[in-house]
Amino acid sequence: MNLRLTRPCTLTQVCTAILLVLCCHTLGHCESSWPTWRGPNGNGTALDGRYPTAWNEKSGIRWKLPLEGRGASTPIELNGLLILTLGANEENVVLAVDRDGKIAWQQKVGKEKPGKHAKASGANSSAVTDGTRIFAYFKSGDLACLDDAGKVLWKTNIQSRYGEDSLWWDLGTSPIVTDQCVIITVMQTGPSFLVALDKQTGQEVWKADRWLDVREEANQSYTTPTMMQIDGVWVIVTLGADHVTAHGAENGKLLWKLGGFNPDNDGYFRSIASPVVAGDIVLCPYARGSTLTAVRSQVSLPDSERVAWRADFGSDVPTPTVYEGRAYLLSDKGVVTCMDPKSGAILWKESLPKSNKAYSSSPLIAGDHMYCTREDSVTFVLGGIRGDAPKLVSQNDLDGFSVASPVAIDGRIYLRTYEALYCIE
Repeated sequence: MNLRLTRPCTLTQVCTAILLVLCCHTLGHCESSWPTWRGPNGNGTALDGRYPTAWNEKSGIRWKLPLEGRGASTPIELNGLLILTLGANEENVVLAVDRDGKIAWQQKVGKEKPGKHAKASGANSSAVTDGTRIFAYFKSGDLACLDDAGKVLWKTNIQSRYGEDSLWWDLGTSPIVTDQCVIITVMQTGPSFLVALDKQTGQEVWKADRWLDVREEANQSYTTPTMMQIDGVWVIVTLGADHVTAHGAENGKLLWKLGGFNPDNDGYFRSIASPVVAGDIVLCPYARGSTLTAVRSQVSLPDSERVAWRADFGSDVPTPTVYEGRAYLLSDKGVVTCMDPKSGAILWKESLPKSNKAYSSSPLIAGDHMYCTREDSVTFVLGGIRGDAPKLVSQNDLDGFSVASPVAIDGRIYLRTYEALYCIE
């Protein structure tokens, strides 16, 4: 992978670039500029570059590809192809789109299990790549490993192997990859676990119990784990069922767990927004958008010292973004808060234009701008986010309904609605 520096860099930027190279080497992400739904850094930020800040249906659109099927997953990228999932003609489908907006290939992966919720589908989980293989996971339990030409290398069904889905709503967690394995997380009423399958064969390498037996819907989680290094060891950090846990990526060993996210034992605190890493801090949105907890990640800490700070606000669906030592939180109602992740101090707060529409997409930071896409496919672009006086740069309207998160690759923004995939340049 070549890292191209387009302007003088701060020490923080240089360290981030070095860490990215090390992460790519360890996790096998070198052939993809957007390997997971949260991008190359795992935190909703793009590599350096200039990105468009103004568009609508009549201008700024390089191409628009109508999608014949329903899916909520965020696209990823591998070898110049955008990979997304959807349900079409009662089948689970993995779709590859080239840089010119043409379908390169599509592959069926089992029978579709449609979504229950009006905002969801049977293809909510985003695919992930290790730079060679693609892993796609569906509500039906089907998990497939494909190459970049769409050939199925192996396929299994998580529910057939480990038990039926007991989620009240629709599967939302996306797979993640380590150097050896693809990790699937199941957090539901009844048996809950993390399972690591060998990337080449699909055989089980380890399985770790995560049944915490909290009240009712609080057992249900739609979050995606995040990876981080703790004391030089790769760790899987998972949020859900009123706890955050850390498991060793190599063997699934539980390193620590922390509860206290639901002190009143509310039975309906299902979790959707995923955790995000900021240095040695894990930021955990919880309580249907009512709290944000900063958790220290060091293994040796006692539980009494693990919480760095708590805030009485958060986000229910959008996952926060971390950029150059700051955390950016987008609430479901369109309030953007910039914070110091170490202290919890609020650096600035900005309300986007009011609407009765909510935000389900997670925010993107690209080219020193923050992109916030509302469910009605309106994207607001904020500038000046690294200072203390952010400015609304533009409001960009597209047709359709959107819950997938925006993606930034090589100067282009990609937006997926239920109706189409857009390339903005």
